[in-house]
Amino acid sequence: MARIVQSLSEIGAQYDALFCDLWGCVHDGLKPFPAAVAALQAYRAQGGKVVLVTNSPRPRAGVAAQLDQIGVPRDAWDTIATSGDSARSAMFRGVVGHKVHFIGNPETDSGFFEPLKILDNPETIEIVPLQEAEGIVCTGPRDPLADPSVYRPDFLYAKTKGLKLLCANPDIVVDRGERREWCAGALAQLYTEMGGESLYFGKPHPPIYDLARRRLTALDGRVVEDSRILAVGDGIGTDIRGGMGEGIDTLFITGGLEAARFGPDVDNPDPAMLDDWLKGVEMTPTYNIGRLR
Repeated sequence: MARIVQSLSEIGAQYDALFCDLWGCVHDGLKPFPAAVAALQAYRAQGGKVVLVTNSPRPRAGVAAQLDQIGVPRDAWDTIATSGDSARSAMFRGVVGHKVHFIGNPETDSGFFEPLKILDNPETIEIVPLQEAEGIVCTGPRDPLADPSVYRPDFLYAKTKGLKLLCANPDIVVDRGERREWCAGALAQLYTEMGGESLYFGKPHPPIYDLARRRLTALDGRVVEDSRILAVGDGIGTDIRGGMGEGIDTLFITGGLEAARFGPDVDNPDPAMLDDWLKGVEMTPTYNIGRLR
């Protein structure tokens, strides 16, 4: 039977650090969850480190600014690792060429193309029309409410040219308040299904966990063993699959993306319904909780 806990404090002392997801766990894209913020503050007050590990395509400075804007206090976290940072590093190493076609929101995701100073001799990246591109960089659909199938014509052309698609956010969907939106992962999934090649750099793929470990070590110079890290998230195919793949214990937030599956009380999932569903998706989180609290 899946183990359900009532609070982070029940298990927090076993871990020196959290790799904590953001969207659906700490905030809903519009406002923070007070109980989650309080749980992270209490965990840090006991000496724990909180690394926010997010599939946001933005650099960590952009995510920090977003958290400030929606009211997540700085004392709830220590550092941030984003899929955007991991993907940017790959892009500036030239994995999809230096002439790229950009799919995303130029107003919110322009920071993705800012020069990356940590690399020696980074590629010069030029955004060009699809017909001139050597590869595709996708931070998300231009219209997050439109079905990903609108990209089929472009993807058919890109596949024919053999272009690789760099996916800066492997999430398929996200809930912004009460509205569900498509993410870059949905486009990358479609491109792969059509026979194209998609490159992923966020959860559940290893590069973002390598980045998170480096950011954690940089806090005080101490290497934290994987057995002392807990991955927290509401994405069973990203947060939980990724943590399990890294040999890290996991805490599944059942009241996030999958909330409707486990009974009417979002804060308290039905144990039998949860157990049956986890068996069906072949996932075994170490712990489960309705909401981060």
